[in-house]
Amino acid sequence: MIKILGMIIGVFSYGFFGLLIGLYIGYLLDRRFSKYYARWMLKALHKHLQKTQRTFFEATFQVMGHVAKADGRISEEEIRVARQVMVQMQLSEEATREAMALFNKGKSENFNLEEVLAPLRLIGQRQRNLVQMFVEIQLRAALADGEIAAEEHQIINNIGHILGFSSDDIARLEAMMRAERHNQQQPGNRGMELVDAYDILNLEEEASDAEVKKAYRKLINQHHPDKLAAKGLPPEMMKMAEDKSHEIRTAYERIREQRGFK
Repeated sequence: MIKILGMIIGVFSYGFFGLLIGLYIGYLLDRRFSKYYARWMLKALHKHLQKTQRTFFEATFQVMGHVAKADGRISEEEIRVARQVMVQMQLSEEATREAMALFNKGKSENFNLEEVLAPLRLIGQRQRNLVQMFVEIQLRAALADGEIAAEEHQIINNIGHILGFSSDDIARLEAMMRAERHNQQQPGNRGMELVDAYDILNLEEEASDAEVKKAYRKLINQHHPDKLAAKGLPPEMMKMAEDKSHEIRTAYERIREQRGFK
């Protein structure tokens, strides 16, 4: 832009030689300002990423506490489940203390769900995969004790609707979470059951080989840890994204092995 401006000023002031001089001066200024602009952009992007990570982390555990209190009380089992989710995430001691404080905040009577989810809703307009991960974490936490109570189900559906997910979307994600949980509870070295593999990939057993491959590529792209981290997934939750990607790959390999395609 500066080069073009320099050329215009130069050609009107000194003709052809002015054009060359203007181009050269503009080139030097462009280089200087490009470096400054690049540094400014990198700082702005880093700040935006940190803000997104912070929003995601705080909302995750506040909403988890809110869902746990859906039936009007928090049991010792629900607290144990919350801590179990934190262990699965491999949170540090400091992060665990903060997560529990946020969890307790979500239990308060004056907790405003829509207010907490508003920043995530804005993020979801650009980064739907990241916000889908948020919903999956809430479902995983609700399922950690085996079942989702009716009151919890209602709140999770409400969360999904606020964030732009339909009831069918939530049902599909819940089926995937249930299949993952069932697979993780298999004793010994038993392989993944075929029915779980299809549920994890959100497929019917009648799906074609092409549909299986397409579903796998879509899901692995949505849950790729590095891509989610670049979009704002907090570092503390990378382990969960890695586990999710592993489940998707395992499901795909199970179906591929059974069908015999490459």
